[in-house]
Amino acid sequence: MSRFYQVGLALLTALFIGVGQGMLGLSPGQALPQAPTEIRGVWLTNVDSQVLFSTPAANETLQQLANYRFNTVYPAVWSWGYTLYPSQVGERATGYKQGLYPDLEGQGRNEALEAAQGDRDMLLDLIQTAKQLNLSVIPWFEFGFMAPANALLVQRHPNWLTQTQGALPAARFAQEGRHPRVWLNPFHPEVQAFILDLIAELMDNYAVDGLQLDDHFGLPVAFGYDPYTINLYQQEHHGKAPPTNPYDAEWTRWRAAKITEFVGRVFRVVKARRPNAVLSISPNPSATAYVDTLQDWPRWREIGYVEELVIQAYRNNLASFRAVLRDREIQKARQHIPTGVGILAGLRNQPVPMALIQQQVQAARGMGFAGVSFFFYDTLWQVSGRETTTNRAQALARLFAAPRLPARL
Repeated sequence: MSRFYQVGLALLTALFIGVGQGMLGLSPGQALPQAPTEIRGVWLTNVDSQVLFSTPAANETLQQLANYRFNTVYPAVWSWGYTLYPSQVGERATGYKQGLYPDLEGQGRNEALEAAQGDRDMLLDLIQTAKQLNLSVIPWFEFGFMAPANALLVQRHPNWLTQTQGALPAARFAQEGRHPRVWLNPFHPEVQAFILDLIAELMDNYAVDGLQLDDHFGLPVAFGYDPYTINLYQQEHHGKAPPTNPYDAEWTRWRAAKITEFVGRVFRVVKARRPNAVLSISPNPSATAYVDTLQDWPRWREIGYVEELVIQAYRNNLASFRAVLRDREIQKARQHIPTGVGILAGLRNQPVPMALIQQQVQAARGMGFAGVSFFFYDTLWQVSGRETTTNRAQALARLFAAPRLPARL
């Protein structure tokens, strides 16, 4: 990015802030109440986005975020069955050191575009530029235990998969949108070793500010009926098989507790290598997380494993958004750890109106939350309805009008 462009963008941002205040009925210089140390985050992904695919694109993205007074980025680093950075652990498991470019119809990797990357290390590039701009970098372990059904990881390690009740191979598949998924077995020691090795390698090799796990770091409740898990359950239940009802209270509690134990191991791996790095999570609200995906994140927090919570409050109206934030477990978390709110900025070709985004940011602040993060970067700038690019930029500049400090001091 040229110096001329950087200066011009900074001046344009300042102009937008002043104009935006008038649009919202505020006097010039007046800012909405906001804490200068609040989480001002955004997720960066390699699907429906180009920002991670080249050093100039990444640098421009980070500079723009700094100009708009963001302070945290959550870049995807584990997605579609590959790491998005060079990984010896990933190479041993898949035969490839990384898969930055997803091939959505193939095995999760676009070979031609990947080869063009050469020796570039996306994550190292991102961290170096982010540090210069005073942005925190918390890598996002996006796919968790989920993988594309036809991924090389799956082909090489079919014994790592769990399943629902029923006949194979159909019992292994779960549909997410138009893409069939499978789930790595979070109870299997080889899967656990693989995940822990990935995280250890990440912490050893990169000066990151933390690690984020999301709603995929769990297991859909219908899964867990693979031979390994059934045998493990029987060993701990005097030979009794798991209930056929996947929602059975004891069966749910047993699987959720195993996942909690593993999160503890993740926490210890992170802290052993980077004591100042935070373990961040971005789950669904507590009841949904526990019942549907066996994530007992309130327990994770109580034990002390979670040091930042960014709750996914992806709702299309303000009333339901506020209702999510009134959840008892979220309110309890807010009293003990930095608790931010994940706000949906849009999906591909489905931008969220900026008026709703503004309302949700203000609601989160008014309810005392520690900040917000947007899913995802590209949709922040996509216009909706009668909006113009200028209007959208003005409003974005207005969101974080007060001077920023890093989210982590």
